[in-house]
Amino acid sequence: MPDTEQPLRPVLARAGVDRAAQHRLDEPWLAAAWSHPTTKVLPIAGGEAFVVDTETGTELVLLPSFEAPQTGDRYFLGTDEDGVSYFALAGETLPGRLDGDARPAGLREVGATLSDRDAGLLVHAVALEHWHRLHSFCSRCGHPTEKAGAGHLRRCTSCAAEHYPRTDPAVIMVITDEQDRCLLGRQALWPEGRWSTLAGFVEPGESIEQAVAREVLEEAGVRVGEVSYVASQPWPFPASLMLGFVGRAEPGGTAITVDGEELAEARWFSREDLRVGMESGEILPPSGISIARHLIERWYGGPVPSAAR
Repeated sequence: MPDTEQPLRPVLARAGVDRAAQHRLDEPWLAAAWSHPTTKVLPIAGGEAFVVDTETGTELVLLPSFEAPQTGDRYFLGTDEDGVSYFALAGETLPGRLDGDARPAGLREVGATLSDRDAGLLVHAVALEHWHRLHSFCSRCGHPTEKAGAGHLRRCTSCAAEHYPRTDPAVIMVITDEQDRCLLGRQALWPEGRWSTLAGFVEPGESIEQAVAREVLEEAGVRVGEVSYVASQPWPFPASLMLGFVGRAEPGGTAITVDGEELAEARWFSREDLRVGMESGEILPPSGISIARHLIERWYGGPVPSAAR
């Protein structure tokens, strides 16, 4: 039976650094923090940073500020319990020379093997870098904007309008029926055998519970009744917050009719169906960094077979 009491801890919802937002507009403090000998800097470009593989996982390569490149956009990421300050430094490319076995990598590749601190730093830096890259002009008047707030806002150089990083809320859900089967779907562009939970963006003027019911009905034709929140996870691909739910299909509303656009196929799976399919390789689970995997395993009662091997 599933362990629904165990707290859900998605891989990208981890952190080990206080974001210390009270310092973002304090330019003297930021300048002093950047110059401090204990400060650590994370170079980032195109959603990637340098990492090194260790016996216990993967670690970010963090540079002292005096070794960091002199060009690029600085984003203040926060401080840890020892008073160490962390900055991201975004550039067009990663620095050309690093000693040792450092290699570039992104969250999809190494998110699951990073420590809590490093996972939180990288997801924060990736989200900010992407937002800044796409918001160099004011949406009010069209004039250029400039970075402010230690990387957490942009200010128009003409009308002074302030623009803050955008996060798009999306719901992702495990829906079960009266037999406690789980509803999973397949997108046509996914690799053969890949199945996952249903998901979709919250629309304007809509509650997240309404979004769950609407998305499941639109994509699979299944009517959802009771809905309960489980956990959330930042998903900076490019700028979403995934809100995880469990829901129960209404009696008599479990017939599946896929829309043919969002989903190519949808099915009800028992735990035995999933076990047999995954052990044979006919069913591929979602990525380990996705909250979808965690929601499925919460319903399943533990790691799915392909994840246990």
